[in-house]
Amino acid sequence: MPSINRLISTLSLAAAVSAGSIITPVSRGAIVPPALRGVWEPTGKLVVADTPTTDFAGIAATANSANKESSTTGAGLQIADASVVNLSNPATPSAYEIVFGPTSGANNAPGFMGFSLLASYDPSACATLCNARAADPAGGSCQFFNIWRPTLLGIPLANVCAMYYIPTDVSTATTTSTHGLKITQSRGYKRKNFVVDGGFEGYAACSTFCFTESYSNWIGTSAPGGTQDATIFFFAPYARTGHSVGLLGSANNDDALPGTLTVASPLSTTAGKKYKIGFYHASSFSGPSLAGPAFVNVKWNGATVKTINPGYSNYTYFEVKVTGTGHDTLAFNGGIAPAWSFLDDISVYQL
Repeated sequence: MPSINRLISTLSLAAAVSAGSIITPVSRGAIVPPALRGVWEPTGKLVVADTPTTDFAGIAATANSANKESSTTGAGLQIADASVVNLSNPATPSAYEIVFGPTSGANNAPGFMGFSLLASYDPSACATLCNARAADPAGGSCQFFNIWRPTLLGIPLANVCAMYYIPTDVSTATTTSTHGLKITQSRGYKRKNFVVDGGFEGYAACSTFCFTESYSNWIGTSAPGGTQDATIFFFAPYARTGHSVGLLGSANNDDALPGTLTVASPLSTTAGKKYKIGFYHASSFSGPSLAGPAFVNVKWNGATVKTINPGYSNYTYFEVKVTGTGHDTLAFNGGIAPAWSFLDDISVYQL
């Protein structure tokens, strides 16, 4: 049986610590972390350079085609101009924040999910499309959209809603024209994640490798009689993105009891609103046989709203829809060593 000490340090780790403390190496003859000896590193990580970027050719072709069709039917440019929603200062959609705009550059950015043409320049309509967009297996939910107007000789041809699973900003809004079309009225909006630090990046208590049972944004709780059944690791090779990741299951292989990771503070949700919980999970550390019993319960206000039994699995996206009651709590319970569960990039988005 492979030891969870692979997860721990170049020597070993203290057996138990108080909540919030940093676990540091002590001499117990443990094995070095997998990344240092080639034992284990999950697949399914987000590699930004491998994600699709904005398809300006497709957008331009579709906008030109739509304009020609509307002209043929006699509708002219009404498709682009009808019901303009305060073009100079449109309302920011609910559960979004405006990141930039208006500018004359569209986002040439990674994590591109696709686009739609809107009947009017309406950020709220674009947000509705982003909210309803099916999650991308590699990138998860739509997290950002860029709305802009392509024009030809000063005449608007369409209203473009481009969607992304990687948030960006004005630094990528660099495309001012494409395929003979000039870009105008470009604005970027980021979707609000109601989970504070869903990627555990707030835990950075060392320079290379450490872990803890709790920190300011997440609280790990062991089962009765358990030891370190829920922890947060600072070690980039284990994380899907960034440098930190949550772990369910006894970190030092002291027991086979499930642990619970809970957000440290209630979410700023609203009663009656619909939300989508999303997260990435990996349980491939121990190999196919030992990882078989891996499971995670997603808990919303203490009630289990989804259970996954992924067995041996690299980073995979899961989601479940819930209804807010206001100031809701979110927790993840599971991980029975040696069927450890890694959690990363947790989100709660309003629908």
